[in-house]
Amino acid sequence: MSIYLIADIKITDDGWVPEYATHVHDLVERHGGRYLSRSGNIETVEGEPGDSSLIAIILFPSREALDAFAADPDYAPFGKARQAGSVSTFRVIDDTDIAGTIPYLKAG
Repeated sequence: MSIYLIADIKITDDGWVPEYATHVHDLVERHGGRYLSRSGNIETVEGEPGDSSLIAIILFPSREALDAFAADPDYAPFGKARQAGSVSTFRVIDDTDIAGTIPYLKAG
């Protein structure tokens, strides 16, 4: 089952960004993941606008692959730097349809 990591980040100190942007992509790929988007072009079309600096959507082939990425010792210094220089909310969703009515998604 595919898993999507949605990273919603408000940068408070951008010192970590260049190294993170340069190196974390390779770590994501090492664990079978790939970025679907990593963008600061955020537009609110409904609801209250947030104060995010960027939102990234990363596809992983499984929850185990995502967990292996998050636990990778090579990621640890980048994760700590991001946490120190941002307010981050990471969410995980799978590739199911909770209502079970979309034919190309698995019923969730």
